Amino acid sequence: MQKVRYITDLSKVDGLSEHERQVLKPITDKFVFRVNDYYLNLIDWDDPHDPIRKLVIPNEGELAEYGRWDASDEDTNYVVPGCQHKYGTTALLIVSEVCGSYCRYCFRKRLFRNDVKEAMSDVSPGIQYIAQTPSINNVLLTGGDSLILATAKLRLIIEQLREIEHVKIIRLGSKIPVFNPMRIYEDQALLDLIREYSNEERRIYVMAHINHPREITPEAKKAFKALHDAGAIVVNQTPVLRGINDDADVLAELLDKLSWAGVTPYYFFINRPVAGNSEFVLPLERVYRIVEEAKARTSGLGKRVRLSMSHTSGKIEILAIDKGKACLKYHQSRDNQYGKFMMLDCPPDAAWFDDLPGNEQHWNRPNKKNHSIVSVNEMVEQV
Repeated sequence: MQKVRYITDLSKVDGLSEHERQVLKPITDKFVFRVNDYYLNLIDWDDPHDPIRKLVIPNEGELAEYGRWDASDEDTNYVVPGCQHKYGTTALLIVSEVCGSYCRYCFRKRLFRNDVKEAMSDVSPGIQYIAQTPSINNVLLTGGDSLILATAKLRLIIEQLREIEHVKIIRLGSKIPVFNPMRIYEDQALLDLIREYSNEERRIYVMAHINHPREITPEAKKAFKALHDAGAIVVNQTPVLRGINDDADVLAELLDKLSWAGVTPYYFFINRPVAGNSEFVLPLERVYRIVEEAKARTSGLGKRVRLSMSHTSGKIEILAIDKGKACLKYHQSRDNQYGKFMMLDCPPDAAWFDDLPGNEQHWNRPNKKNHSIVSVNEMVEQV
């Protein structure tokens, strides 16, 4: 198998000047840095605003005072260590705190830190909970990045999940198809695993994280094809990020290239107000306009994508923003308010649901002190 070289020391990145390395060192002292030589070769180092560069190279804005570590209150979704159950039919297993790349915008940026541990080396408590909860028919393996796991470890997890009759769908959250595509198409054991456990009745989905059309290289297309041939279904989700893909032409090209490669455009997300992510934030109205302009440039296949916020209370779909009003509905709901329609004032600088006046009338923030689900801090103490 072709091996990519992973780099965790910013001083080893040849494209950076010595001055840039010194300026960025305080960020890598606080947040983990990890990238590989394949992905670095996608960067145009002559362009200081190169979008691929911005995805993985630290920026000074990461130290700005902004947001919360857990902007969607994921700590209230844990039912047992390592397993979240927020929506009735879906469970999340945090199987890895390691990513192929630590994208600088990551909404789980708290996992970049050394003092938080959410993934468990032993996933049996989560699998046992899933087995005892018949309403769960699909499980997302996430983190981190599920495909950073060794194939043997991934097989152990998938085999256990496939023994649970009511689990019909297994989802693998990953950026590996575009970050290290060789890990997929050159790993016959991985493809055999998918082929064995993805069939007409019980599918494996790969939830890809493709942010920019330049990530869709010939190698990435080869990885998509290998996954398709093995029986997996590949879909894509990406936040709309300032300086990376906040351009209608760029998003339209992404939608086209995904559709042409047989990768379903699934979600465009509003970037969550996470600590360290201020550089990537955009106003809601601007994101909506960019997405609609992009959809106008693509086919009906590309237009399947939904613009959504993964909020504490659920996935909130943005239907329209016009004349200072935001038209929203619950696509997923923590409190079973599926399909609930909301029309709220939308100030020009609003960047999140909580920024919309009157939002608090439509949801209840979970009481963390009395919540029955294990919190991140409690898990840290247990480990």
